[in-house]
Amino acid sequence: MFYGSIVALITPFKDGSLDRKSLKRLIEFHIENQTDAIVVAGTTGESPTLTYEEHELLIELAVEYADKKIPIIAGTGANSTHEAILLTKFAEKVGADASLQVVPYYNKPTQEGIYQHFKAIAEETNIPLILYNIPSRTGVDMLPETFARLYSDFPNIIGIKEATGNVARVSETISLTNENVVILSGDDALTLPMMAVGAKGVISVANNIIPKEISQMCRFALEGKFDEALKIHNQYWDLFKVLFIETNPIPVKTAAYLMGLIESGELRLPLYYMNSKNEEKLKEVLKKHNLIS
Repeated sequence: MFYGSIVALITPFKDGSLDRKSLKRLIEFHIENQTDAIVVAGTTGESPTLTYEEHELLIELAVEYADKKIPIIAGTGANSTHEAILLTKFAEKVGADASLQVVPYYNKPTQEGIYQHFKAIAEETNIPLILYNIPSRTGVDMLPETFARLYSDFPNIIGIKEATGNVARVSETISLTNENVVILSGDDALTLPMMAVGAKGVISVANNIIPKEISQMCRFALEGKFDEALKIHNQYWDLFKVLFIETNPIPVKTAAYLMGLIESGELRLPLYYMNSKNEEKLKEVLKKHNLIS
């Protein structure tokens, strides 16, 4: 269920509030374009600036709009274990298919602290949990040994979104667990290299705007057709790069707005609109790929 191309969905806002109409349209867009699953309220979904009420509403609406046609993975991690448990229980109650659990950020727990955090969540919930390791944002790296221990001890911990930028982590994690572990790339530029050594797919930013292409690339990779997958990877390499020309999700949300996928490109402070020169670079790449005219 959690293989292939999974979109890290942007959260559309309009006039300071959640834009329900655009959210519904985005989910329908991904169902139509063969995306394998949707992550809501993740990093790309601007989760740090959602109120608690908005966070719950976003998950509930996503489940409703998906209507069981596509799995919904709810971002319910937090740097407070208690809060993460509450959010995860809510996601489970409203019918989310899985939870994405980021390593606690800012407070920099030890490896044992990370273990105890995820242990508490796993023991309090039954929903499948995908852990999310992104040291560049959290300030701490969950080591493969810590993940392997959690994966072994708790059957509802099924995988990890690995965003260290280190392809070797895939092989290291598999060597400590097994070949069935769900390892997902956290970086579009590394999806194909990671899948070549055993990752099962990607939680993708680029999928927001080229879902068919990312889905096809992942499908080829899962089928072992790496020559075909490489053609897609090379074709969109410039897009993967330009989507990180500023802090994610600023460029991808701007792109989605320029493409007419959302009604407003509104971001929440402290994220701000793109620098005009960077926006021109983004437009050039979008035009090159016929995503805007």
